[in-house]
Amino acid sequence: MPDAIKISLPDGSVRTEPAGTTARAVAEAIGPRLARAAVAARVNGDVWDLDRPIREDTDLEILTEQDPAALEVLRHTAAHVLATAVRELFPDARIGFGPAIADGFYYDFEVPQPFTPEDLEAIEQKMQEVAESDYALVREEVDRQGARERFKDDPLKLERLEELGDDETISVYSDGPFVDLCRGPHVPSTGKVKHFKLLHAAGAYWRGDSRRQMLQRIYGTAWFKKADLEAYLHRLEEAEKRDHRVIGKQLDLFSIQEDVGPGMILWHPRGAIIQHELRRFIEDELLKRRYDLVFTPHVTREELFFRSGHLPHYEEQQFPAMAAGEGDADDARYRVKPMNCPMHTLVYAARQRSYRDLPVRLAEVANVYRNELSGTLHGLLRVRMLTMDDAHIFCREDQIEDEIFDMLDLTDLVLNKTFGFEYRIDLATRPEKKIGDDAAWEVAEQALERALKRLDLTYGIDEGGGAFYGPKIDIKLRDAIGREWQGTTIQLDYQLPERFELEYTGSDNKPHRPVMIHRAIFGTLERFVGCLIEHFAGAFPVWLAPEQVRVLPITEEQAEAARAVDAALRAAGVRSSVDDRNDTLNYRVRDGELMKVPYLAVVGKREVEQGSVAVRARGAKQKQEVMPAAEFTQRVVERIRSKALEV
Repeated sequence: MPDAIKISLPDGSVRTEPAGTTARAVAEAIGPRLARAAVAARVNGDVWDLDRPIREDTDLEILTEQDPAALEVLRHTAAHVLATAVRELFPDARIGFGPAIADGFYYDFEVPQPFTPEDLEAIEQKMQEVAESDYALVREEVDRQGARERFKDDPLKLERLEELGDDETISVYSDGPFVDLCRGPHVPSTGKVKHFKLLHAAGAYWRGDSRRQMLQRIYGTAWFKKADLEAYLHRLEEAEKRDHRVIGKQLDLFSIQEDVGPGMILWHPRGAIIQHELRRFIEDELLKRRYDLVFTPHVTREELFFRSGHLPHYEEQQFPAMAAGEGDADDARYRVKPMNCPMHTLVYAARQRSYRDLPVRLAEVANVYRNELSGTLHGLLRVRMLTMDDAHIFCREDQIEDEIFDMLDLTDLVLNKTFGFEYRIDLATRPEKKIGDDAAWEVAEQALERALKRLDLTYGIDEGGGAFYGPKIDIKLRDAIGREWQGTTIQLDYQLPERFELEYTGSDNKPHRPVMIHRAIFGTLERFVGCLIEHFAGAFPVWLAPEQVRVLPITEEQAEAARAVDAALRAAGVRSSVDDRNDTLNYRVRDGELMKVPYLAVVGKREVEQGSVAVRARGAKQKQEVMPAAEFTQRVVERIRSKALEV
């Protein structure tokens, strides 16, 4: 080890320091203000503790509360504070994992009984005591045998220990009485964990495997500032009001029933209308953009998914194989399809293609089936039967950028111009498990990045987040209360055309291999509808609302006139209904408001005489507006035609 090392800082300056120095020492040398603000450090791109020795030339960045990576470090430490508190209160609890996650952290524990709300209160109070004790987070590197000895009473930790490679550094962290097998990094002491809240506990299978024991997972959140914690808890309250499962039941949109199975959605008539409108919207737009619609079977021989590479890579997410049908080969086995791309390659290959035919754009709004773990299922957001607005584009290499441009334009039309979502873009690069050589991946990644740069779009890099067959552009949309949802995905694939030996005849009269682009704009209709429900809190834009107008006669005497208004609306293509139940007008108005109907059209004696309606627009400050019935119909039709966000 050298006696001195060079430390390169973000401002371009280089410091010479003794080998074994720490990021804390460098921060203190730069100045007391930075030293006080320091939380962690980025060392050659990796996040480290401030007190971890640096023994080689290094690019160093001191992280403060302003850096997003620092918040993740704080939350990781908060998970250790949680585990420390649980071990104090439940000494026999076995310890699982405790990572930072989006907006918070969790820790898994094996305990005889699930944690109660009273337990969580006691644990949170004990966490406060641990934080106030300001224990230093001390890192220590140990050998495998030493680690086995330390965790001999913790079988979950011993199992994780045996998975570590022979060349991996084994580190443990202690904070006061608690010692954990952990890679880190952490903030310097538990005293930094000041603003936190335990949210809830839930069952979670060990290692996510339903064949293993059930653990108890405690979720929490932690922030550097009290105001940020309070704002987040407010968002959670708002999110609870917008829960798509609650609103979906209230508006009678869908159900999940045990007779059918978990993760399988039954769309009720009102929810099916939303699905129908979204399908029609995207299919009409695709036809304008010269896509061809196709339809493919729900089941296929499993050899197709071996050929595509999906079975070796995603067998755990596929439903088990089925026996051959009558008249089929004895050894044939079938699978319900988890994706459409292999079948679309067969449609492309069904006839000879010329370079003049390309790009070939095949689209299908189709159901696919994935055997997601039951513990991960969540309403419409994580399901086993998915409806994908799937498309696959087969093109020449020189056409890639134009196709990406068009897909991003379509994405903006759908997400921003139609639904008002803001969104951000990630470029997801090659994962560890992949097919194809690095040269092909390099070409694919560069092609996507060039397209993003030519459009002058801001994007992040999701290292290792690509599909097993190619890199992708992922769109994360932001809803009305600031949450992010996975939306559009665009994936560039050199591998499936190779595996399926796809060809086109080039201008040189020789065979060439096309490039394949996978894309879904909505992602899945289930998740997108769940997102829309929560984004709009069930108050859909007029064009998407299951019931667009409800006509309310004040008394039975106006019922016939109300039905005439309803008939005119329906003739104009409006989803209208008449509520002439024998209840008070106030009751029926309230019911219409609870069902989030955009327009309530009241018909009384005056309206019958004048050929008008008294309109109550959803959310309008003005209680009602009287207008000719024909004018009202025209207004509604225009709102539908323009896909206006406001009523």
